[in-house]
Amino acid sequence: MEVKLIMKSARNAVIEIADGGIYNTKETYHVLLNGEEVFSTDTVINSLFDLKPQTSYEVSVRTADGTELGTVSFVTAYEFVTLNVRDFGATGDGKQDDTKFIQAAILACPKESRVLIPKGSYRITSLFLKSNLRLELAKGAELIADTDRAAYPKFPGMIESYDEQGEYNLGTWEGNPLPMFAGIITGLDVENGFVYGIYGQGKINGNASKENWWKNPKVMVGAFRPRLFFLSHCQNVTLCGVTFKNSPSWTLHPYFSDNLKFYGLTINNPSDSPNTDGLDPESCKNVDIVGVKFSLGDDCIAVKSGKIYMGKKYRTPSENIHIRQCLMENGHGAVTVGSEMAGVEECRFYDTDRGLRIKTRRGRGKDAVLDQIIFQKIDMDQVMTPFVINCFYFCDPDGKTEFVQSREKMPVDDGTPAILRLDFEDIKAQNCHVAAAYFDGLPEQKIEQIIMKNITVTYAKNPKSGVPAMSSGVEECTKKGIFARNIKELVLENVEIEGQDGELLVTEGIDHFVQ
Repeated sequence: MEVKLIMKSARNAVIEIADGGIYNTKETYHVLLNGEEVFSTDTVINSLFDLKPQTSYEVSVRTADGTELGTVSFVTAYEFVTLNVRDFGATGDGKQDDTKFIQAAILACPKESRVLIPKGSYRITSLFLKSNLRLELAKGAELIADTDRAAYPKFPGMIESYDEQGEYNLGTWEGNPLPMFAGIITGLDVENGFVYGIYGQGKINGNASKENWWKNPKVMVGAFRPRLFFLSHCQNVTLCGVTFKNSPSWTLHPYFSDNLKFYGLTINNPSDSPNTDGLDPESCKNVDIVGVKFSLGDDCIAVKSGKIYMGKKYRTPSENIHIRQCLMENGHGAVTVGSEMAGVEECRFYDTDRGLRIKTRRGRGKDAVLDQIIFQKIDMDQVMTPFVINCFYFCDPDGKTEFVQSREKMPVDDGTPAILRLDFEDIKAQNCHVAAAYFDGLPEQKIEQIIMKNITVTYAKNPKSGVPAMSSGVEECTKKGIFARNIKELVLENVEIEGQDGELLVTEGIDHFVQ
């Protein structure tokens, strides 16, 4: 048992109650601030708000019978001034467009200071952030996005430079440089730690529905749908505590940005909402995603590095992505990876189509390399297929062509992707439905190595049928074991699958198998 201080600022802090629980603690604890109880909790990651700047605090955690389990002490950071958006003309009545008043407060905010959005409903379009900013959404505060496309600025996908050698990329849509509406909250080239960040107990509501942004979702109308929170080429950004809901498309989308921290957030979109991924770091490095709760209509976390053009042009992989103590509910995939290096540990997945999902395809290119990806200490429940590696993912207009979907060996060229080493360790998956694992590598570029250690899979009593991977020729099934094809080395150590129908293990094209 250990109590850890994860971060602090002038007005809030985040602690971790490490009692061995995954997302939820093993029992309910009482949290005291300077000797007075502030809340009880059953989650590992916890945020403290309404702190005062330059003040000493002691946080202690106790059991129900009063036994003290741990204490952390800290001093909050300096704060110069607070700018209340109400003083700038915002009303928070849900009727007036408060965009320009909140924007004025943001632009006027000096370093080491705070913009405060107090309780109320604030109707907005796009807000643009700047460096050296602390933005607090107080409890009861909600930013509600307008749904009128004409009210939003557009970002062109690519702007050619005057020297005709460089280019400036603003808009992006699903990995391609395409025109998009600016995000509801947008940061461009902003930086500076929790000196810059958004935190609080308030909400940011994209206000999307099937009557507006989610209507004909694949059709570009004016530009592609905005993200709820979009960062481009930003450094040292922290988000803490805020609830994001009803996003027009991807919810949180950091793009070519580094040193990012996401603590104790809630992301909530309807389970049938289109392309409302939770958090998609694209060509980012040094990203911590800790204690975040996801419930949505697509992948909870999808680590990306651009599609064919952006991948070849900029060759910027996502690296050092650390995901832990998160809860993934609903969604197509709990964690989907297309990066070079990532780690996922101490997370819970519930009622997702796929648990740990890796997808690529021919044409992604020789720079599309997946390696050093580690998944460990994960609990899954009601996940359709816990483990999926799919090298025939049928995305993009040509996704179902013979070139992408053929299981025959193709020439290895500049368009051939590669998957190197993947580790799955200490994972329990119960009440599964479709298959335990589906691994499908390319015949011309086999997956280098898959290691599975200490894995337990059990099936639901009344399993649903489904397709384990999104590629052509894959049939619906229930309660299947492990399907593995085109892997150089497959290691299964202490892997238990209980109650499957048919063969436990179906393998094709495995060069070296260890069990």
